[in-house]
Amino acid sequence: MCGIIGYLNHDQQQPISETVARAMNDAILHRGPDDEGFYFNGHVALGMRRLSIIDLAGGQQPICNEDQSVWVVFNGEIYNFPELREQLLQRGHTLRTQSDTEVIVHLYEDFGDELVQHLNGMFGFALWDMRRQRLLIARDRMGEKPLYFTQTNEAFVFASELKALLQHPSVPRELNLLALRKYLQYEFVPSPHTMIEGVWKLPPAHRLIFERGQWRQERYWQLSYDTERLRISEADALSEVRHRLREAVRMRLVADVPLGVLLSGGIDSSAVTAMATEAAAGRVKTFSIAFEEKSFDESSYARLVAEHLGTEHYEKRFTERAMLDIVPEIPRLLDEPLGDGSLIPTFLVSRFTREHVTVALGGDGGDELFAGYPTYLAHRMAGYYNALPAFVRKGLIEPAVARLPVSTDNLSFDFKAKRFIHGAALPPGLRHTVWMGSYDAALQRQLLQPDVHAACPDEAVFDEVNVYNQTHWPNGHDAIEAMMKLDATHYLSECVLFKVDRASMAASLETRAPLLDHTFVEFLTRLPLDLKLRRFTGKYILKEAMRDRLPRAVIERPKKGFGMPVAKWVKGELRPLVRDTFAPERLRKRGLFNAAFVQRLLDEHERGVADHRKLIWTLLMFELWPLLAS
Repeated sequence: MCGIIGYLNHDQQQPISETVARAMNDAILHRGPDDEGFYFNGHVALGMRRLSIIDLAGGQQPICNEDQSVWVVFNGEIYNFPELREQLLQRGHTLRTQSDTEVIVHLYEDFGDELVQHLNGMFGFALWDMRRQRLLIARDRMGEKPLYFTQTNEAFVFASELKALLQHPSVPRELNLLALRKYLQYEFVPSPHTMIEGVWKLPPAHRLIFERGQWRQERYWQLSYDTERLRISEADALSEVRHRLREAVRMRLVADVPLGVLLSGGIDSSAVTAMATEAAAGRVKTFSIAFEEKSFDESSYARLVAEHLGTEHYEKRFTERAMLDIVPEIPRLLDEPLGDGSLIPTFLVSRFTREHVTVALGGDGGDELFAGYPTYLAHRMAGYYNALPAFVRKGLIEPAVARLPVSTDNLSFDFKAKRFIHGAALPPGLRHTVWMGSYDAALQRQLLQPDVHAACPDEAVFDEVNVYNQTHWPNGHDAIEAMMKLDATHYLSECVLFKVDRASMAASLETRAPLLDHTFVEFLTRLPLDLKLRRFTGKYILKEAMRDRLPRAVIERPKKGFGMPVAKWVKGELRPLVRDTFAPERLRKRGLFNAAFVQRLLDEHERGVADHRKLIWTLLMFELWPLLAS
């Protein structure tokens, strides 16, 4: 696990600055505190920070081929590298190390840009072909590892994190207003956009080639629900899910350093833990955290799973004060604002886990791939709701929901009911976005100053979801599958995995996601939806596959997000920070937001007449973003 940086001057007679390259590398020290390495050759600079996981002594980067004409810097893990290494040796290649990184340069010699098709793993890498004066950068299929880039008048620049990219003096720092509006809606910035104008994220499953002063971007893999459905019995599906998940976990247990599992007590991480206990050579270490706030605490389920499976379990209880102390640290953890409050517990559990191990497996991806989010069921219920007579919806249900008392509990009934009503009548894509996000188009008109709102049309803000607005999805597939694809393509990669990468890397912990093994993903997308969402039960096939391996209480427990008591905090302990950050004179000076509207949000939330937790937190994370003031 590492972080990578690099740049190429357009003027090949202009040598690179080692000082600039080292400053870029220093900005991502947390991603790789064990080692660093550079390749300097005229107008080209490559650099990396290394968190040593495999081949501790021989895996230093950059790594080259036999004649030193091809060089690579790499962030991530290639899980099938032992097989690839053996195949390369049989084809006559000479490999000097036992590291997974080295297979990349030799695969490039044999397959060129198509080398990515042979990789099973999570990765962001940059490969320099000296003979052809050609740069190839690529990102893994599901988006576990990040990669930013830009082309300025002076250079083509790339890095694992935005903060490293901005160390290059030619990279701009102007706010991207379209990205701001997307962030306010989604609570994250979807690729290829970033908060900095002219800087881009390479989307998942894409590669980019830079040569002769130009870059072109290509998709090399597609998450698809359009392939023919598997004709498979439920019994065979159960067997396949168990087998494929066990194999994905087994591949991710390879490391030359201590390894464990992040165990929340939910079905996803519990399933990964169960498979790890079957595949691991010794006793599995598991890690969880506990909170004082009962509606947010899952630790009892994690302990239940650990006892059932016989793991070596570690748990740490955090007070509310400890969690609140993390809030001022959030901006330094992130490249871009993120409206997901679960970043806090993700960082806490990563930091705690790093005290004992260097690598941890997790359950990320289960909700998107097995239809686990309550929103998928809500889409089905919206059809029934919209079929009711208007006088029932408008005259009875909606007024009753509006009168529900406001609660600050995690996923409280009033919170879910009000959001359901708010989005139920919209077409599927927009409905899903309204349920999952913060500021819809109407709220943005009230929040943003007129010139900021007018800078980009609503159609551009929602272009990621507009294609999902059909009531009936093409090819006869259920619209719920369209929402699953939307989440896996955008929310998973740009919110969930962004959060996990930054939180874990801030603690110098490598995290691995067996559920995101691309061969497993391809299998799951071909399973009939009924095996994932069975009537009112999400993750049906996963739960049934684990029924004889996990406690019944874990199998049958309701979905509980990894959340934080944000609603209570912003009217209590965080009130001074919130009020200072949103001071009217400060907002007016910034010139982005309507200060009177923001004050109304705060007043209504503090008086308990409305629950604006998501709106306030999303805005707070943007205003605390340090690069905004740089």
